[in-house]
Amino acid sequence: MFGPPGYAYVSLIYGHCLNEVTEPEGHGSSVLIRAVEPTSNINGNTRGPGRLCRALHLDRRLNGHNLLSADLLISPAPEPAPFRIVHTPRVGMDRSGEWAKAEL
Repeated sequence: MFGPPGYAYVSLIYGHCLNEVTEPEGHGSSVLIRAVEPTSNINGNTRGPGRLCRALHLDRRLNGHNLLSADLLISPAPEPAPFRIVHTPRVGMDRSGEWAKAEL
């Protein structure tokens, strides 16, 4: 998570979770990839971070991998749908005291 932007950070929480590092090296910041819509050659459910990694056979070997490289391509849909950003409490943090309701 503290590596250069555009690289994978694969964590192991309830299964493997793929994150993309978003800030300059040394600053811990990433975005969790929660789901994808496969275009070809993918069997299995890709909705949810753990299921996504299982369907794509992703594990800690991908940690530190350049996500802009030719061997792994993550691209937007041809015509992106409109969206809005919402703030919600963190999922699965109900026993974390004051952090359970913190907006991130």
